[in-house]
Amino acid sequence: MNRRALLTAPLLLPLLPRGALAAPEALKFRDLYVRGRQLTPRAAALAGQQVTMIGYMAPPLKPEIAFFVLTKLPMSTCPFCETEAQWPDDIVLALTDHPVRPVRYTDLIRATGIFETGFQTDPETGFISFVRLRGTRYEKL
Repeated sequence: MNRRALLTAPLLLPLLPRGALAAPEALKFRDLYVRGRQLTPRAAALAGQQVTMIGYMAPPLKPEIAFFVLTKLPMSTCPFCETEAQWPDDIVLALTDHPVRPVRYTDLIRATGIFETGFQTDPETGFISFVRLRGTRYEKL
């Protein structure tokens, strides 16, 4: 880095989006809801911010899909594929920018994305979500 870049860098900091330099907030499944679909104050305050969550990737709906469902506990079957299976109450829809490369349902993953709240229906799949991570990146732990 040259001297000019070193001197002008602090002037550019106000131009960066809020939280761009901060590490993502860790959000746990237990911090999502007070009861039912009522968000905790912490979860509500994190809406629109980048968060990191740790959980499991539920088996994908189909190949070449750009989302997965993040769950607190491993799920061996896809509830869309099994009539007897039900989604747990505390799932998070993780929308990715690229097709998902599935990991084993027993592998713990770290997912990072922009936390969104409020009911939304995906126009392509009809999947209804209340909490989401948008622009999700994930890695196996």
